[in-house]
Amino acid sequence: MIELLRRSAAEGPDRVAIVVDEGTTTYGALLASAERVSAALIARRITRFAVLDHDAANVVALLAGSSLAGAEACQYPPTEDADEVAALASRFEHDVVVSAEPLDLPGVTVLAPSELIENGAVSRGEPPAQRPLIVLTTGTTGAPRGVRQDWNRLVRAVRRVEPAEGQRWLLAYGLHQFAGLQILMHVFAAGATLVAPAPRRPREGLAAMRTHLVTHASATPTYWRFLLAELRSDGAAVPALAQITLGGEAIPAPLLGQLSEAFPDARISQVYAASEFGSSGSQRDGRNGLSLDVLDRGDDADLAMKIVDGELWVRSRIGMLGYYGEEPVDADNWRATGDLVEIVEDRILFRGRTSEVINVGGVKVHPLPIEDRVGAVDGVDMARVYGRANAMTGAIVAVEVVAAPGADTDAIAAAIREACADLPPASRPRSVKFVDSVSMSGNKIIRRDR
Repeated sequence: MIELLRRSAAEGPDRVAIVVDEGTTTYGALLASAERVSAALIARRITRFAVLDHDAANVVALLAGSSLAGAEACQYPPTEDADEVAALASRFEHDVVVSAEPLDLPGVTVLAPSELIENGAVSRGEPPAQRPLIVLTTGTTGAPRGVRQDWNRLVRAVRRVEPAEGQRWLLAYGLHQFAGLQILMHVFAAGATLVAPAPRRPREGLAAMRTHLVTHASATPTYWRFLLAELRSDGAAVPALAQITLGGEAIPAPLLGQLSEAFPDARISQVYAASEFGSSGSQRDGRNGLSLDVLDRGDDADLAMKIVDGELWVRSRIGMLGYYGEEPVDADNWRATGDLVEIVEDRILFRGRTSEVINVGGVKVHPLPIEDRVGAVDGVDMARVYGRANAMTGAIVAVEVVAAPGADTDAIAAAIREACADLPPASRPRSVKFVDSVSMSGNKIIRRDR
């Protein structure tokens, strides 16, 4: 991480690295902050710490500084709940938390970011061989887990990125997410600019695209669907995007066409990646799913894939070292991803997660195909299909729907029933509920009963 920042700062110290709501930070200023953070961590003998801050410039300085000092950083998800922070600190054994807000955490030293970033000394040495990092999973299938990473492995993923000074990338993910770190490293490897609105919701993202002339944006399919709904609702200018990237979830079938129609000049790509195994690379042909050739990468590939009983498996040499508190993983071992897939012609299509399968009286139902049908109904801005407990069948298929402003919900409900009428009985929604928002974590839909 620090090497990417140093390289871009050497090439253009006055070039804007990060844009936040409060202003901008240059590569030169960001590097100076990171080197002060490193010196402060070393002076205070801090080898492990957590970060709780929404300001991207602060977070990046802390992350880059930790990578130079060899200290293990872990960014917590945004929260104002002190009990939640205390639980995370206890679970991951953090006795130092760097927080933008004052916190009273028994047994934990709480530092303001300024105490490290504005430290007078600087550290200009070379980073150590071991540069640990913990990335928390989003928790869409349960409590977040700590994924142990090393900056040396993470930086390998962007070693072939070409310089692209003029690109302005929207940060739609949090920097506590693996996808957010991927965007950050790509931007710094290219010497580009990161536009980081807060909070990282579609409405704020759309405003940032317009205000700061964003050219490239990467987000989850759920995020893009909400952003399209915002576009339809406000009727204002459509941002002139050159690149749209989707990742983090299976892509609803109609979404690629909707994005292409809304942003006709943008190239549309998708990325398959996870905190545990890294990124498989980008699929840039604008088609849903992965190309079959990802199964033929050979023994020397950093990331190899295979399909076992309808589930995607990976072998990664650029992925995690292991989960926090568990034994290290062997980079040469195959691991199940939990993603259910199907080969259709020359594509690998995602059908959902193993944890999302709904057991309706012994019949296994995948929610994504149902979600695609419901989402294609006129007047539906967003749909979430999940299994709701039922005394007779164990579970039934239930749907939450966010309706477009002014839409007739009775007509939408009837259209949903008609759209799903030819599905097998177990797959037909038995409950349709209209809501203001669907359950999400990290801008991903949670398809389990909460």
